[in-house]
Amino acid sequence: MIEQYIRDHHLDQMRLAGRNIGADRAGDRVIPVFNPYTGKCIGTVPKATLEEVRGTFAQAHAAHPQLSRFERAAILNKASAIIQQRLQEVAHLITSESGLCQKDALYEAGRVSDVLLFGANEVLKDDGQIFSCDLTHHGKKRKVYTSRAPLLGVITAITPFNHPMNQVAHKVVPSIATNNRMVLKPSEKVPFSAILFADILYEAGLPPEMLSVITGDPREIADEMITNEHVDLVTFTGGVAIGKYIASKAGYRRMVLELGGNDPIIVMEDADIDEASTLAVQGSYKNSGQRCTAIKRMLVHESVASRFVEQLVAKTGAWKYGDPMDKSNDMGTVIDEPAAMLFESRVNEAVAQGARLLAGNQRRGALYAPTVLDNVDPRMTVALEETFGPVSPVIRFRDIDEAIRISNGTAYGLSSAVCTNRLDYITRFVNELQVGTVNVREVPGYRLELTPFGGIKDSGLGYKEGVQEAIKSFTNLKTYSLPWL
Repeated sequence: MIEQYIRDHHLDQMRLAGRNIGADRAGDRVIPVFNPYTGKCIGTVPKATLEEVRGTFAQAHAAHPQLSRFERAAILNKASAIIQQRLQEVAHLITSESGLCQKDALYEAGRVSDVLLFGANEVLKDDGQIFSCDLTHHGKKRKVYTSRAPLLGVITAITPFNHPMNQVAHKVVPSIATNNRMVLKPSEKVPFSAILFADILYEAGLPPEMLSVITGDPREIADEMITNEHVDLVTFTGGVAIGKYIASKAGYRRMVLELGGNDPIIVMEDADIDEASTLAVQGSYKNSGQRCTAIKRMLVHESVASRFVEQLVAKTGAWKYGDPMDKSNDMGTVIDEPAAMLFESRVNEAVAQGARLLAGNQRRGALYAPTVLDNVDPRMTVALEETFGPVSPVIRFRDIDEAIRISNGTAYGLSSAVCTNRLDYITRFVNELQVGTVNVREVPGYRLELTPFGGIKDSGLGYKEGVQEAIKSFTNLKTYSLPWL
């Protein structure tokens, strides 16, 4: 079924502002999409030209959606129901183009349905506030009201490869909820999930002018998507270098930048080691370690480190990886062979510098084994930089002061996990870790699709995503006052 869907969208069904483009496109104006596990091309999508991108923004800007709250909620609820009915199909497509195992792909499909449901619920809430003005001795009998309105211009959304549909949903759903117009460019490595999501929304009744999907070479079209005269806001999820480039180019525009992470799990001496090691494995290897909130450093108190590492190695060995279409596997591939080669080289470098390889570091194409390194120095590249794959570097520390110092010792500040039952420790971690989220006895990536999510430092500008926060970012707040009779 998915194979037929991809064939149906081979060149001539790409949606751009409700228009089909590229039916007669020359071979050099297409982008091939490859299955990371088999290496086979599963289809192609158009490589949009600058003229097409400019036309898309102009057409989106000319539209003025007037959907009622009821209509917007109905579209989002219907799309959620369609996703639920087609979970297996959606998961199959995600796996085909990303290499994520079926377990992870099914989980992602379910999360997409949740984003749609939360968006539908938020649409039906009143978004204003009321302030009485007779609160001081010089007050008046008036009331101040607030309301939210769509942006005057168009939203540019740029999404990464690691969550091919859920990252898209987190951009698109708040845009629909607020009656905005969005031009979306998914990663050229995983475009079909975004196209399928758009088609499901159109099937649910979304006017095509509210969502346009563009595929193209970032080197050709990225600057236009950032600087086009009709763009009011750029929302981007991806790497730090690209995020900072966007910030340098965007000028007088709003930006929501959700960038990388180097999230630790911190295991204190009082932690439940069985629980902590289970969280460590799940947080490090789910989604093939390709999550901005994946556990990328394991900071373990020296008094319990040996027990923790023993259990970590055993549970890593039990983590099944291989063909992502095999539903018994816990992990598939990473996005491509160059990514796997990067992880391999960083691990080899760490071993050469004194780290101990206890499991993994085996590669075949884009397939990279879950890997455990012990005795890692925080200054090693594998721990200092974001290693965006299934690598578990264990760093031993003496006390909570050292744990906090090591945790804060990178350029990133997205999320964290702490394993302890001591309230004094928890209080210090919440107050002193330089991150956007602290999860106690849970993986760093735990959240609801509704709750605020984002980081500081090189992980972001402090603006949050999540359905509620994105709705705030995607709207203009208007204040007005009336006599209080």
